[in-house]
Amino acid sequence: MSEQPPDPALLSSEQKDVLIRDLRRQLAALQPPKRELLDELREAPHKAAAAPPEAPVKLGRNLGLWRSPVTLGVVVAVMLAFAVDAGVGRYQASLAKQQRQARLQLENTAMRSLYVELKRIVAEPDGKSFRMTLALQNTSPDGPLYVMLNPVAVYVQSGMVWQQVPSKPVDGAGAGVVTVARDHAYDVLFTPDVANWAELMPGYMHVRIQDDLLVSQRAQPGDDVVERRTPFYVYLRPPGSASPPPLFIPMPPH
Repeated sequence: MSEQPPDPALLSSEQKDVLIRDLRRQLAALQPPKRELLDELREAPHKAAAAPPEAPVKLGRNLGLWRSPVTLGVVVAVMLAFAVDAGVGRYQASLAKQQRQARLQLENTAMRSLYVELKRIVAEPDGKSFRMTLALQNTSPDGPLYVMLNPVAVYVQSGMVWQQVPSKPVDGAGAGVVTVARDHAYDVLFTPDVANWAELMPGYMHVRIQDDLLVSQRAQPGDDVVERRTPFYVYLRPPGSASPPPLFIPMPPH
């Protein structure tokens, strides 16, 4: 059993003094010496300075993350994706430039190296129709041109409008694809049956002939095809006219 402390009320003054001194000794024994406490306070800054910093530890961890094969693989994959994308972009830009240059060259060839001429117009024996001859000439030094001959359209001015009249190639020679190495000619029949034709020049009809061609430098073209539109304007004697020649008078494009 633990010893019960004495009742202070039953102690004499001398006993109380003895008890107080005893308690002070016990309390002093429980507290650390002041010198030891001062020494610990003096050594605390040195201990704090000697402690290893945390920054290198964190940096080391980050370096370890970058050295990870998975991370390196992701970085390499992203860099390769950017490189491939840049290469594809440059290739597409170069291809588009080549296609534009080829297109411009073909357009220049179709307009400057292919000469289209209205050679003649003669009256047919039926007294109603006319036969015209169109000629193609290839002056390109790069070889033959492949030309799609579309139906030639013929218009006669009536009042302030152009009225289309029937026209057709002779023996089918004015339709389909033809190879023009040097020269090629074909005939077209047309019947200008218009009652109220405009008489800009006395005794002559005002006629517009429109020849639409598709031109390529290859026999089996893809996108390398350009359109060549050539209009001709003439003054033409009406069918059955007994007037003296010329039968037709060419006019500049207008």
